Amino acid sequence: MILEGNVSVKAAILAGNRTIEKLIISDDKHNKDTAWIIHRAKERNIPVETCPREKIDALTSGRTHGGLIAQTGPRMFQKEEECLKGNDTFVVVLEGIEDPFNLGYIARSLYSAGCTGILIRERNWEGSEPVIVKASAGAWEYINVVSSCDLPSSITYFRNNGIFAYGAMRNDSIAYTQGNYRQPVLIAIGGEMRGLSRGVRDTLQQNIHIPYANDFRMALNASGAASVLGFEVFRQRNSCISNTDR
Repeated sequence: MILEGNVSVKAAILAGNRTIEKLIISDDKHNKDTAWIIHRAKERNIPVETCPREKIDALTSGRTHGGLIAQTGPRMFQKEEECLKGNDTFVVVLEGIEDPFNLGYIARSLYSAGCTGILIRERNWEGSEPVIVKASAGAWEYINVVSSCDLPSSITYFRNNGIFAYGAMRNDSIAYTQGNYRQPVLIAIGGEMRGLSRGVRDTLQQNIHIPYANDFRMALNASGAASVLGFEVFRQRNSCISNTDR
């Protein structure tokens, strides 16, 4: 697999969640950021190869690599217990998110908001990972990601560890601002087409929804909803105003 560009390659090196076979750098690429990446690579005994930019063009699908790529293995995933961070635990379940750009955007927003782990259904993401990493601005490499073969069981694991489970659904819901995110929480978000499966819905304790200014119910996709919900968690945890409603 090939990761393209300084941001993606730097994240892969620093996060350490995948093997990096070698870096390939254009022989006309000289700047401080690239020098820093080369230094970090050599510290980790990652081979560094320089070549004409045309060779890199031939190895990639586009021209957005900026003269730097990395040949890597697939991302290594985490276990559920690695997402537990005491009272700071904030886990998001993503179900039915198929588009790699959306998944990358979601990871970027959630990592920025302090999410301690993303749970996704087990599947082969390897062919989509370069897009996910780039769209996430590297956040996909840093954030804990659990690939679960049984999402309801994974949610039950978190509930058994004192994590309160919310679902982003309108049925029998409260406004998202009424949730209590100062406690350890899990939020399940479904894709636009199918939403959350029955098995996942049955494990959740409270539904939440995002009120809109009008009756246009299609206003936010999963990426937009994840940003709104993620930063409400961040806001509550960094505010002196307590909200104990569920």
